[in-house]
Amino acid sequence: MLIGSILQQLRDAHQANPAEGKPAINFGVYYKNTLVALCHALEDSILEHDYSPLVITAFQRGKWYLQEADRYGHIAEKSPQIVILAADDAGFAEHATSQRDNVALIGLAADDPVAQEWHLIILSPNYTAMVLCQELAEADYKTAGYPTHDLERKFYGLWTFEPSLVLETAELAIAHVGRYNPQLQQQLTEQVRAIAPQIQRHDAPCAAPTAENLGDIVSRVVEYLQTQSSGETDAGFNNRYAVNDNLISNELQAYLRIAQLIDLTDLSNPMAAAEVAALAEAMGQLLDLPAWQLHRLQLASLLHRIARIEAGSAPLSPGTSSRFEEHGEEPLSCPLIPGTQLLRRMSRLKAIATILTHHTERWDGQGYPAGLQRDEIPLESRILGLVIAFQQQVAALNAQPNADPMKALAQVLDQCKADQGSCWDPKLIETLALLVGGMQQGLNLSTSLPKIASGLWLLDSHSDDDLLAIALETNPVEAP
Repeated sequence: MLIGSILQQLRDAHQANPAEGKPAINFGVYYKNTLVALCHALEDSILEHDYSPLVITAFQRGKWYLQEADRYGHIAEKSPQIVILAADDAGFAEHATSQRDNVALIGLAADDPVAQEWHLIILSPNYTAMVLCQELAEADYKTAGYPTHDLERKFYGLWTFEPSLVLETAELAIAHVGRYNPQLQQQLTEQVRAIAPQIQRHDAPCAAPTAENLGDIVSRVVEYLQTQSSGETDAGFNNRYAVNDNLISNELQAYLRIAQLIDLTDLSNPMAAAEVAALAEAMGQLLDLPAWQLHRLQLASLLHRIARIEAGSAPLSPGTSSRFEEHGEEPLSCPLIPGTQLLRRMSRLKAIATILTHHTERWDGQGYPAGLQRDEIPLESRILGLVIAFQQQVAALNAQPNADPMKALAQVLDQCKADQGSCWDPKLIETLALLVGGMQQGLNLSTSLPKIASGLWLLDSHSDDDLLAIALETNPVEAP
């Protein structure tokens, strides 16, 4: 990581100040074609909405900017200010987009480490997003050698929707602009000072995912990554499978980043995903589930809050839905739930969407959306529904003054036992009781989240199973 680069400054700030609430950042490696798809998806979200964001971008060299200059002309019509950093090339400043009053060019010195970085920073109260990467040096490729295909070039860094991280990085980038143009630095600083309080509000739209805002953006990211993957299948890459895996990994990352954002903005229960995943995995181990099923359960746990992303109209309430569509031939599926409909944009999350759709079913058949009962409900849905309710209630009790964690576990377990046979599978209550007993005896469940940039292992050959179809074949349900 180059000394003096924005990426290095951000990393060091988080490594040096953990006590100030700045957790260490997990970085990943991205191929150029992945970054092209990501940036185009994030940029096009500006074109589709009235976000009016401040945009700061770094193109490494002017020639890369020239390839995107027409696109940035359109973005400039939707943004009050765009700042473009790149090492100067012939024609860099002459393009028509560069002549706009709200487009500022910064010609980077040849020895500036930022000239080796690829940035896209989007900052507004309604939409924050960032790609922050640095190209690998030729020596980093080692025996494989520097790639012969441009889209196989590799970059190290991250991308995120997290408002506080985007704001922090924008301030670092503005400070770097000051080395070249102090007047522009002051102008940008005033703009950020004006919008920062709106971004930092816990109820700011940029920090409150819904099906209409960030859900729409994630759908676009997944679509663009999938298009890039299909378009490059026969592109003659030397490392085609690794390149396509990188694209698929980032489709999954898009969902994991939204789930992470939901947790970060829930001050009452910020560890929900990690704790639900730990409980679900422990339950699965006690039930002796195979490894692939544990992976699937863990991924569903990490994404479970996406299932509750709100839309303009609320999902059906318990007990109000019919089990079948109009003709009585097909079971109800994800379109009833905006969040799970969003997950189905990625075909490999089909099983996860099914698990999350039906985690609100009840053992007695009075749940929703399909009114399934007993073993008609997929096992992972039954486990997940139980541990989500358990975790939420325990977290609420532990948030009270002078809370006793052991008493909280016992109290919530008693409530779950009272609801067995109605809400919960009695056999799973027995398993939960065993787990709680272990926790009361000192069993410590790991609540560390997996690195988002390396989460592809959570997907496997069973990831696109239609669990509900399997369940209904095993336990047929007659239409009412």
